[in-house]
Amino acid sequence: QVQLVESGGGLVQAGGSLRLSCAASGRTFSRYGMGWFRQAPGKEREFVAAIRWSGGRTYYADSVKDRFTISRDNAENTVYLQLNSLKPEDTAVYYCAAVLVTSAWVTYYRNYVAYDFWGQGTQVTVSS
Repeated sequence: QVQLVESGGGLVQAGGSLRLSCAASGRTFSRYGMGWFRQAPGKEREFVAAIRWSGGRTYYADSVKDRFTISRDNAENTVYLQLNSLKPEDTAVYYCAAVLVTSAWVTYYRNYVAYDFWGQGTQVTVSS
């Protein structure tokens, strides 16, 4: 049984920082890519960042590039999302997700529909 458990969300002032964690269990994830997505009220779920568990190559949405950093700890089976210079528009529920990496990875890593496993989400609220 695959489980993804997010933690680390909270309320922070604009300009502040948070670190989100996603603890993965239930299988070997070396062949998986991990994504972070977010969803604000009334909006569609959007891609934030992704990382390939093997090799560690990272990918970011333009809106968060240079502010957010995705990383992984193979020993702990945990993926992190460091959020810096937060803005009110970053307010959303943040989800981590897992998908098997194939040769077509670059065509689908941004698409939340492609992901097979999801965490329950963690709320990030940024006040102005």
